[in-house]
Amino acid sequence: MQRSFIARNPSVLVFIVILALFTLGVTLLSEGLGAGVISTSMIKTLGKTLCLCLVAIAMDLIWGYVGILSLGHFAFFGLGGYMIGMWLMYERTRDAVLASMSDAVLPPTPAEIQDAIAHQIFGVVGSDSFPLIWAFSDSLLLQLILVVAIPGLLALVFGWLAFRSRVTGVYLSILTQAMTLALALYLFQNDSGLRGNNGLSGLQNLPGLMDVPQSLLSIWFLWASAFALCLGYVLAAWVAGGKFGSVLRGIRDNETRVRFLGYSVEGYKLMMFVGTACIAGIAGALYYPQAGIINPAEMAPIASIYLAVWVAIGGRGRIYGAVIGAALVSLLSSWFTGGQAPDIDFGVFTIRWVDWWQVVLGIGFVLVTLFAPKGIGGLIDLIRQRRVTGAAMSREEGQP
Repeated sequence: MQRSFIARNPSVLVFIVILALFTLGVTLLSEGLGAGVISTSMIKTLGKTLCLCLVAIAMDLIWGYVGILSLGHFAFFGLGGYMIGMWLMYERTRDAVLASMSDAVLPPTPAEIQDAIAHQIFGVVGSDSFPLIWAFSDSLLLQLILVVAIPGLLALVFGWLAFRSRVTGVYLSILTQAMTLALALYLFQNDSGLRGNNGLSGLQNLPGLMDVPQSLLSIWFLWASAFALCLGYVLAAWVAGGKFGSVLRGIRDNETRVRFLGYSVEGYKLMMFVGTACIAGIAGALYYPQAGIINPAEMAPIASIYLAVWVAIGGRGRIYGAVIGAALVSLLSSWFTGGQAPDIDFGVFTIRWVDWWQVVLGIGFVLVTLFAPKGIGGLIDLIRQRRVTGAAMSREEGQP
């Protein structure tokens, strides 16, 4: 008798309940809709953390289940942010331009409005016209499609070239890192069409909702981030839990044997690489409106390395482990680097956590690698296994 999806994946129901209670609790304690205990800035931090958990799930699928250590998935994350950021910046600037032209004697023509918008957006990089990449920036629907399509297309081209050449292991990781670095360096240029080092700013202001306070907008984004994370978790559990997931784990453990069994290893790899890139793009599209700004520095290779560290600390090959690792490290990072952690004065020198946080993260990663190679998720599995074993032994002892 075939068991149900929830019976085969009990962590899914547990995760949904915990996420729902967390979202409800934060909402009731928020400034926008609740008691005002949790500040708006903290609400945004929590919402961004949920987005990082979603991209960590994507990283866990491609690394923990397929065995591809991708150091480029934060590039897909950033591209998703850029795609939605273009629409946000265009519409916000358009509203400002229309307001400034409202008192003109003669109504402005559409061409004059477009020229004014372009000058406002690109004047900082010495341009006054829209590049081709902004062709659909006035359409929310098309930009939402591009949130998925652009990361997916880049992953498709890169993955097809890499997998058809059967590049594996550390060489593939280096290639993904090189892709990320090349993309970041290109976006740093002013003629990239995305304002170079200035990036896109003011993304926290939603067009048409300028009168809605940030305290309320932050709650809306928290809900959207929680919903996306819930769907991402269920999808990842569904992919990893069936026959498809068994093939993925087979590729991870012994790629040659799976190929000899008749499976298209390259096809499975490409499908997962593109799929997880699309998930990362969605996570980025939800993250950067809460952050308010995006620039090429967000897509530096170190960001993808951090992503791998989160998954390793949480426990790769365990979807809930990726969520735990991303949430734990993200919140600790905000606490240490936000000036909330008190400095420690030893007289000779002072530990300022803003400067020492990365050292602490590195030491934590080394300790987890040495003493808990399966991460925090592995420790949870061990505790659960011991409980099951203890319960079974108790039942055996109780039998005559």
